[in-house]
Amino acid sequence: MKRCRQPKSVQNETVDVAADIEDIGIGFSGKEIQEIRASLLQWYDENRRDLPWRRISSTGNEVGIEQRERRAYAVWVSEVMLQQTKVQTVIGYFNRWMEKWPTIHHLAQATIEEVNEMWAGLGYYRRARFLLEGAQMIVESGGEFPNTASSLQMVRGIGNYTAGAIASIAFEEAVPVVDGNVVRVITRLKAISANPKDSKTVKDIWELARKLVDPLRPGDFNQAVMELGATICSPTSPSCSKCPISLQCQALSLSMSQESIKVTDYPTKVPKAKQRHDFSAVSVVEIVEEGSDSKYLLVKRPEEGLLAGLWEFPSVLLEGEAGLTSRRKAIDSFLIKSFGLDMRKSCKVVLREEVGVYVHIFSHIRLKMYIELLTLRITEGMQEKQEEATTIKWKYVDEKALSTLGLTSGVRKAYTMIQKFKQGSSIPATARKRRDKRSSTKAPSSIL
Repeated sequence: MKRCRQPKSVQNETVDVAADIEDIGIGFSGKEIQEIRASLLQWYDENRRDLPWRRISSTGNEVGIEQRERRAYAVWVSEVMLQQTKVQTVIGYFNRWMEKWPTIHHLAQATIEEVNEMWAGLGYYRRARFLLEGAQMIVESGGEFPNTASSLQMVRGIGNYTAGAIASIAFEEAVPVVDGNVVRVITRLKAISANPKDSKTVKDIWELARKLVDPLRPGDFNQAVMELGATICSPTSPSCSKCPISLQCQALSLSMSQESIKVTDYPTKVPKAKQRHDFSAVSVVEIVEEGSDSKYLLVKRPEEGLLAGLWEFPSVLLEGEAGLTSRRKAIDSFLIKSFGLDMRKSCKVVLREEVGVYVHIFSHIRLKMYIELLTLRITEGMQEKQEEATTIKWKYVDEKALSTLGLTSGVRKAYTMIQKFKQGSSIPATARKRRDKRSSTKAPSSIL
């Protein structure tokens, strides 16, 4: 949408709201800064949500080093969990995490399997891995929690935003934080229509945020801006009548004077990158032996890349949509090469059935998974051959262990489909085939 020239008081100059930030020199006057600080902090004091990490991080400034570091740790864990995840979802995870690992020293002693198990369901598992590696790095360096934004950024996995949040909230350093909520508030305050993803625009928004930070209450101020964006200045339905800084909002002013302009025009909508479509054959391999419970084969993903280091059922990426014969051929080749499981020589196929199709949505990938149940009985001596043949990390787990492992939602969905298939396996074969055919045409989906 084309923006018109409007008279706005920014250093006594007329501003073209469509121009680039650098060209127009958008900034806050001293009076604006004082008014925004006072109004936001008063609103925050009266309306802040009662959240468990805030109880830990709002115990006052006159505390010892140990309490400050506990505060910093709580802020760190909560901010990492809140990335790409709703507050109500995070609360339970945060409480369970802090109960199990109340300090960075406790966390540093955990294993990645334990951390993934605790994180299961939150998605974006690299965040959990960075938390563990960051805690280990701090402890190995002497155990003293970094207390400035610059020193915090030396810790693996801590970037500008998280460093600013920890430094300002836990250590009262006057540094800004900029997340999606802050971008929305600032671009509306100054009616900035430049691309919010552009590197120059990002830099300028950080600079505007830095000028706004209250030096006496930097942590509360940063939380106030984020709280405003999360509860009042929402993406599609802002409650401008309840906003404590509506008098300073240029987007609101423009919307009241021109029908063609809306507050929700800011920040400018940027087209999302086209989602990649991937396809995979997933084989839930169940090993049965007389006199013992059945076990399932799990494979550990590579330590780098998507879902790094997590456990999953054996799967093979396909070049595209593939028929049943092609999928089974790919799986068979993978099982022989990786585990020495040769269904023609070393093990007996008890059952092999197509269970259904499941579409798993990542932020940038749409993964269509063809899921099968493959029940095998391994011949004597096959275990040793597996250990010799394998080229990747794997393990057998029983149903009880499978239910407690930190598995991704996609893997859990595949297992749930297997369980439902087993429960219905007593119905006539013809009916089961009709059911499977119907389920394959309507693939459920999930967002990670």
